[in-house]
Amino acid sequence: MSGTSSRHTPSWWFDGSPAPLWARLLTQVYAAAIALRRFIYRRGLRKQVHPGVPVLVVGNLVAGGSGKTPMTIALVERLRQAGMVPGVASRGHGRAELKTPRWVESDSNPREVGDEPLLIARRTGARVRVDVDRVAAAKALVDAGCNVVVCDDGLQHYRLARDVEIEVQDVRRRYGNGRLMPAGPLREPLERAADCAFRVLNLGQPEGTEVFKPEALDASAGPGREWPMWLEVGAVVPLAGGRGAPLSEFAGQRVHAVAGIGEPERFFVMLREFGIGVVPHAFPDHHAYVPGDFEFGSPLPVLMTEKDAVKCAGIDLPRLHSVPITAHMPDAFWSTLLARVATGK
Repeated sequence: MSGTSSRHTPSWWFDGSPAPLWARLLTQVYAAAIALRRFIYRRGLRKQVHPGVPVLVVGNLVAGGSGKTPMTIALVERLRQAGMVPGVASRGHGRAELKTPRWVESDSNPREVGDEPLLIARRTGARVRVDVDRVAAAKALVDAGCNVVVCDDGLQHYRLARDVEIEVQDVRRRYGNGRLMPAGPLREPLERAADCAFRVLNLGQPEGTEVFKPEALDASAGPGREWPMWLEVGAVVPLAGGRGAPLSEFAGQRVHAVAGIGEPERFFVMLREFGIGVVPHAFPDHHAYVPGDFEFGSPLPVLMTEKDAVKCAGIDLPRLHSVPITAHMPDAFWSTLLARVATGK
């Protein structure tokens, strides 16, 4: 069955409409809880723990997808190119037995380790550890020989001390209405962004760079704080095996588009920008697929995100295809980041 209506972002987060009263009231409770937690750590009432090697945290302030996973993969690969041995610590959202720490291998079961950690492990070959306790995950990575830890989606995990924070932001949505959940999309107050050394703006496809202007960068963020990121689409790969093909080969065709990610519409828009007729099927983030999910009533090709594809290895349907993407950043970003990692400043 289709998951088209399985996931909804509250309309008032991004369309300018007023948030309902119940959401505004709950936001006050949420804000108080966030303020108390920040106070506890800032006053040292609960100690942060550092694993003894550089820790880089990739995250966002806005609930939902922003491009953290492609950024994490690009970061791991660039750190390795610089001669380091990176490891990735992740909570492993959506996995069963969440309290059980696990190493993620390329052949791991996504239900046990989570879809995003499995994708990161397959794309990078790096050691990946899933654990609700990010401190324990970081220590396990260090014990396994890693000399730098990348924490995937960890801005709000304060107990793990970090050296560099990278905020990833969807340039189309930014901070929405600027309010805390559930009245708005923010996980933390806007002032939290000032703690991040880098703000990465996800522009989407390379075409986005053509309309992106340097003056769109937020000057108030400080020099070198905001950086554009664009996504390159790789060869579309049939899950049943066989030769990959450029996404452009699907131009002019209708396809079923499947996305169980934080912001499914971003995937659908990307396909439409290639001239593809999209029949959208949005599933909940981290959805565990079964063959019946793909009974759409018409034998069109099915294109899905790479994150969704890692959960479909056991589904024997010839129409399923994975659409991989790779994040790219300006060379100046990497040199600035690596210099900060090397000097700790």
